[in-house]
Amino acid sequence: MSIGTRTITVGIDGSRPSLDAADWAAREAQRRRLPLRLLHAGTEPAVFGRVCDVDVPAGRTRAALDRAAIELSYAHPALDIIARRTATPAVPALLAAAVEAETLVLGSRGRTGSAGFPVGSVALGVAARADRPVVLVRAGELPEDERMPVADGSSPSTAPYLPVVLGLDPDASADELIGYAFDTAAVRSAPLHVVHPWTVPTSTLRPWRHRFPGTTVSEHRVDGDPGPRLLEASARAGLLVVGRRTGRGPGRAARSLIRHADCPVAVVSHD
Repeated sequence: MSIGTRTITVGIDGSRPSLDAADWAAREAQRRRLPLRLLHAGTEPAVFGRVCDVDVPAGRTRAALDRAAIELSYAHPALDIIARRTATPAVPALLAAAVEAETLVLGSRGRTGSAGFPVGSVALGVAARADRPVVLVRAGELPEDERMPVADGSSPSTAPYLPVVLGLDPDASADELIGYAFDTAAVRSAPLHVVHPWTVPTSTLRPWRHRFPGTTVSEHRVDGDPGPRLLEASARAGLLVVGRRTGRGPGRAARSLIRHADCPVAVVSHD
């Protein structure tokens, strides 16, 4: 990997959620034509979905990292895959890795028991501090979950992608957030659905529509809290994109979406 080349980086800890996240990350790396970096951090197994929630022996973690690299290389033979281990604790290691990443990907426990990401988790802690987009992928996420259902017997891998949904708050200067959502939709040739309050100016998206003329954009203006509408939209989305202010963690509404959304959630830092 040449200096300056960004990657799609995923945290691997030997748990099923992290392996499902690695599979999602591999597809994202292939879509963006970027290398995939698999990273295991810490001298002890660290479960990125929840601290100390699952006992994963160190040997199994090492084997899982190697096995993930091998399985993904077979599934995506053209993909440049780098597997790395570091003794640095999980949060600082992942934050450092995010600096060199186009996107950092982490897994969740899914929707069994306590749904999604608990507030004290490593995953949410990293999402609250990383300078680059962090995608949180629930356990059990499958390739066909990000595409339209097929009913004619054709392969799910050829079906169009489900929409990317962007939750936009009244801050109209969030270029990093809006740009990421438009770019992600464009990479997938997917429509972009933007949900925002009435207080967001109608002109906010105009320059982005011109920059991405091939992306179909629909705006959904809501009264009050857009959270319920975003949660509803996530059931029919391939990715939900939410923002957080640089230097701050996700707000209460964003944390609720992270816990309960029915699709992967991208948390994007913006000024």
